[in-house]
Amino acid sequence: MAIWLNKDSKVIVQGMTGATGMKHTKLMLGDGTNVVGGVNPRKAGQSVDFDGTEVPVFGTVKEAIEKTGADVSVIFVPEKFTKDAVVEAIDAEIPLAVVITEGIAVHDSASFWAYAGKKGNKTRIIGPNCPGIITPGQSNVGIIPGDITKPGRIGLVSKSGTLTYQMMYELRDIGFSTAVGIGGDPIIGTTHIDALAAFEADPETDLIVMIGEIGGDAEERAAEFIKANVTKPVVGYVAGFTAPEGKTMGHAGAIVSGSSGTAQAKKEALEAAGVKVGKTPTETAKLAREILAG
Repeated sequence: MAIWLNKDSKVIVQGMTGATGMKHTKLMLGDGTNVVGGVNPRKAGQSVDFDGTEVPVFGTVKEAIEKTGADVSVIFVPEKFTKDAVVEAIDAEIPLAVVITEGIAVHDSASFWAYAGKKGNKTRIIGPNCPGIITPGQSNVGIIPGDITKPGRIGLVSKSGTLTYQMMYELRDIGFSTAVGIGGDPIIGTTHIDALAAFEADPETDLIVMIGEIGGDAEERAAEFIKANVTKPVVGYVAGFTAPEGKTMGHAGAIVSGSSGTAQAKKEALEAAGVKVGKTPTETAKLAREILAG
């Protein structure tokens, strides 16, 4: 099983013909992802050869869906054009849009997030500023390295791209059902809570690893949700125990104000909900192993 992405997912790439889009489309195809098209209005009607796999380019997301049956879009569009690209995906009612682009203005993220809601939330947005989503052995959408883990029993949701990769590597012998990098911007589409609910409902996810970081109250809200709704074991890690107050660290959303948003406050909230929280990624992986070993 998997959440939101599987071997049958048909993926289009908005921005496929740019340098970043080309590079990662090639890697996604190499991981077995079913990439059925790219979108670039200036290159519509052309196709791109990726080591013998011809991928057609369409003028719009709507046309790509009509011609290919695509149900996932991954967006590698420069930040000043990203809002329009996401709005186009929402208008076409594609079920999943994965926004990799970083540096998007918070106003733009707020705008397309609200637009998705106004349109009935028919499109799930993952990101922006995220590494994407991978269901190992089935499909990989975004920039997560496909060769660092294998299919398995752990569900992973993480704010941090780098820590997503590290955790996948640390637990590579057990493997993952799906790993989701939700991004660390102040406004994101899919949240920890969305992923926790999906993993709770997935019969083949036995344990959930949740990686958070300083700033905001997403982890505290996730802790409340876990307490009320999650029966599976959850192991957590919060990045930023040594972060100085008032300074943005790494992600745009990672800023501590007073005691609000600190790693310690988040750790305490999660532990109060029954989540075992590691002090380092390696310790977190060890906790996951101990639980699965029973």
